[in-house]
Amino acid sequence: MYNQLTNEEAYVILHKGTEYPFTGEYDDFFEYGIYLCRQCNADLYKSEHKFDAGCGWPAFDREIEGSVQQSPDSDGRRVEITCKNCGGHLGHVFMGEKFTETNARHCVNSLSIKFQKLDN
Repeated sequence: MYNQLTNEEAYVILHKGTEYPFTGEYDDFFEYGIYLCRQCNADLYKSEHKFDAGCGWPAFDREIEGSVQQSPDSDGRRVEITCKNCGGHLGHVFMGEKFTETNARHCVNSLSIKFQKLDN
């Protein structure tokens, strides 16, 4: 059973929408913990892989292994990322920007994820 979504969350997660840049609750947020899929609670990203890309959305340089599906976006130019468990839209992944060692930036909508604080 999935979590009930607000209209804004459903727009992003179910209908592949995008929240406005610099408006999401996790854009400028760097506490220690784990990021879960807002729809199904699957573990997606660890806080130690989050970085400030200055793009207006939360950025991660890798996912928790096996948690995120990558597929060609309908625009033919980008790569969409979705929750591997429920298929909910997360955002897009961009390669070759040289922000981190992995050379990847998962650009994720805050509305697609929720944060769970962990003890250090």
